Amino acid sequence: MEKKLCKTELARALGAICLAMASTAVVAQEAAPPVDATELDQVVVRGFRQSLQYSTEAKRDATGFTDSIFSEDIGKFPDLNIAESLNRIPGIQLDRDVNGEGLNVAIRGLPSSFTKTLINGGDAYTASIGLNRGNQNREVDLNLFPTEFFNKLTVYKSPQASLPEGGISGVVDMRSVRPFDLGTRVSYSAQLDHNSIGSKISPRGSLIGSWVSESGEFGALVGVSSVRTKLSVRGWESVGWMNPNLNYTQCGLTPPAGVDPLNSRPGACNPGGGGSLQMPNAVPDNASTIAAGLTPGDVIDADWLQAQNPGLSMTQISEALFPRLGRPVDMSGERDRDAIVASFEWRPSDNAHYYLDALYSTAEYTNSRIDMNLVGRTFGPSGFLPMNMQLDSNNVVTSATLTNAQFFLEARPYHDEVQYWNVNPGATFWFGQDQGVRLDLQGTWSRSWFFRESPTILVTSPFTTVEYTNNGQPTWTTGGLDLNDPNAGWSFAGGRVNLNNEKRVTEAGRMKADLQFGDDRNNIKLGVAYDNFRRTIVGFDNSSAWQANVLAQVSTADLPGYLRPGPHGFITANYSDFFRDTDYQTYFDNAPEVNTSASVGAASGGVEETNLAAYLEVNGTSDIWGRELRYNAGVRWVETDQTISGPVTLGGVRQWQELDGKYNEWLPSFSAAWDVADDVVLRMSASRTLTRPNPRSMLPATTFSDPSAEIANQGNPNLSPYLSTNFDFGAEWYTGNEGMVALSLFNKRVEGYTYEGINRLPFSRLGIPLSALTDGQRAALEANGGMDALIGVRQQVNANATLDIKGWEAIWVQPLGFVFDGLGFMANYTHIDLEAVGQESEQLSGNLFGIAPVMWNTTLYWEKNDAAVRLSYNWTEGSAQRAVGNNEGGITYGQFFGRDRGQLDLSASYTFRNLVTKPQLTLNVINITDEKISNYLSFENVPGDIYEPGVTVMLGVRGSF
Repeated sequence: MEKKLCKTELARALGAICLAMASTAVVAQEAAPPVDATELDQVVVRGFRQSLQYSTEAKRDATGFTDSIFSEDIGKFPDLNIAESLNRIPGIQLDRDVNGEGLNVAIRGLPSSFTKTLINGGDAYTASIGLNRGNQNREVDLNLFPTEFFNKLTVYKSPQASLPEGGISGVVDMRSVRPFDLGTRVSYSAQLDHNSIGSKISPRGSLIGSWVSESGEFGALVGVSSVRTKLSVRGWESVGWMNPNLNYTQCGLTPPAGVDPLNSRPGACNPGGGGSLQMPNAVPDNASTIAAGLTPGDVIDADWLQAQNPGLSMTQISEALFPRLGRPVDMSGERDRDAIVASFEWRPSDNAHYYLDALYSTAEYTNSRIDMNLVGRTFGPSGFLPMNMQLDSNNVVTSATLTNAQFFLEARPYHDEVQYWNVNPGATFWFGQDQGVRLDLQGTWSRSWFFRESPTILVTSPFTTVEYTNNGQPTWTTGGLDLNDPNAGWSFAGGRVNLNNEKRVTEAGRMKADLQFGDDRNNIKLGVAYDNFRRTIVGFDNSSAWQANVLAQVSTADLPGYLRPGPHGFITANYSDFFRDTDYQTYFDNAPEVNTSASVGAASGGVEETNLAAYLEVNGTSDIWGRELRYNAGVRWVETDQTISGPVTLGGVRQWQELDGKYNEWLPSFSAAWDVADDVVLRMSASRTLTRPNPRSMLPATTFSDPSAEIANQGNPNLSPYLSTNFDFGAEWYTGNEGMVALSLFNKRVEGYTYEGINRLPFSRLGIPLSALTDGQRAALEANGGMDALIGVRQQVNANATLDIKGWEAIWVQPLGFVFDGLGFMANYTHIDLEAVGQESEQLSGNLFGIAPVMWNTTLYWEKNDAAVRLSYNWTEGSAQRAVGNNEGGITYGQFFGRDRGQLDLSASYTFRNLVTKPQLTLNVINITDEKISNYLSFENVPGDIYEPGVTVMLGVRGSF
């Protein structure tokens, strides 16, 4: 029994090796029957093509729509982390951090928070956040997990009743390596990376040792992985775009009687909204305006503006688009990660197997982020004065002279610490005649801890005159002001310092029991599961106190001593001296809790979910017209209890508030695969799935500023889960060897999408006491019914509409041996259409972001004997990303769009089989064409963010003995 089980595991691995190296989903699926052990022993698997053939055969015998990647694939493809590996599967959209590294994955047209991520069947939640973004919902940052520690990644696109609920778009299950997978052996890898943006070498390596006793009863495995990455990213950011906010005098309108024409700014003077740029009422008296030939004190009216910008109408001037805070950005630092994996197995008899898996990962990131902002927003008493503006047809300023302009430096030395623990004990028992009854018991526990320290030093320049040009990315020259000179006249006038920190903790635990009657192909399964999930975010801020001390300790004359030239044309700060002399550590240690984390804008608060689930599932085979039909059918019931908590400040008093919610759902599913011909398989699936509401939308964050006590703002703990009805249909033609052509059609109808609406709730349900209100609010409330008075509560609500997702995926795997021995290609293509239907479809349509309508990737491979070369290209069409935020210029028609992006990667290797450990030399090149990551606001020449991750070259060696 023991040997048979070992060979079954090996058969599954051999039968699915390698699709991560390609970008296609020639996949092994969960219901594939075991390969006969005797037949397997006759095969020596070497190389990519042979393993690809086993993968194709395994897919052909499977039931549902499930894609898997096995360890040889992950190890041989140029992947920095698990997210990069999953990007080779069709329908997977990768969310990249600003340095180009994969962070989260989304599946088939839904954001990454709709993807359920598991490690060994238990929930995986990470507390970490990216370099320039914040995970506030259910996303999982995959860059914490070394690829070497996992021997199988499975993406379930069609659900099963026995799978944990929570992922409408799909479930990603990462299976860590165990000793009986490897036998007795030691595997090693070492690699040196070099990125074109930076100038230093980044080493990484791993060592995994596995031992199995001669009796086959005991097994133990321990592995370590270490990465030392030198971070270097350059970019440009706008922080929104803006237009002038003109007063009555500046736009040439006569105000109503009694209205100040200089300090009143009517909507008629700013029809496009926004208006972050407020020009002074009169020409300021400073060196920049005088050097520009202006007369200090002249009133800036409509005639003045048109005289300084000949040929432009007042409408064009009022709608002229500038970046709100245009700034070049430089990020440099280190990203170090160390991880340990351990696994122990005990197989005392044919009737009992025990295991214990453990994973620990810790990371420390330092990132000196510096940016130099051309101040467009109103800063201090006034903004810049534009002259000689040239506009395109969209009123985007393509060139101008800007006087009375000012810059400010933001120097932010981020310091992040992350830890992740995962423990997974379990056991399998066989009972009954012919061991036809199997009991699986499993417990999982994980905890992730994250802390970010993010102080900011902001100093301002003297006023200057700028020659501004925008040819797709704004640039400028500053005349007599050297932005890289610490002695150029920098000051804290209009500047500041910030002391912001953030702590996050997530915990997840699961206990489950599964009982199976029958063999692996024909069976009935029963199961129960209990899950608990907790996440807290707490922000800390001591900016005011530290700033008071800084201004007392650092004079304008002292300031140049704390500045120094930067690496890319503008100054940076001498952090160590500045922190020491301003007693930063004391203020850091005593930073109080606040309601919002300023580093990424995350609301402080917590969510705790307790989930109870039970399921019934049937797997079987049948003959229809002499052809085998495989099916999986079942139903899952789940009940969720939620407690949402967070700090609120009302009436000047800060207190912690709790809100509760509860719901349950029935989730049926059915999948079938029919061998309609020797080489043709038809598949179908129908199911009901759910994803729980986003924690950010449920946090209390209660505010009650309405003086008449009629309107409040609050999170909504009673949000219903997102529910989706899913249909999939597929056909596959197996053309011989590893060859395959496949087409899959899918449809998801998602209910429960949220938008900001108003619910009418009695005051008693807001969870706040009357004492939290002002005297006027209490009087108004009592007049309207007291505790039973209905309050209009602004909060996220479930839309009365359905998101209809329709799409298709095509896969083609084709050996080209008839052209050149060892040559072949693989390709896949995904197309997605979205449509909101229903009474509130407009509100729903305005909340759909980050969904790429077209994705495709292809790999050309050649492999012969011990040499292999693969060239892979992955392309994603740009899509709507988000609306303009309140602090980004407020252009009413603003919408950010990601740009189309393709990435070309190379992987080459040569194995020296006659040497000890059979070392394999590898060469990988990531992002060969040096593609940028960027987006734009409404128009192509209105960039939002532009980041340059550079080209990464990796040279390594791996082997085993």
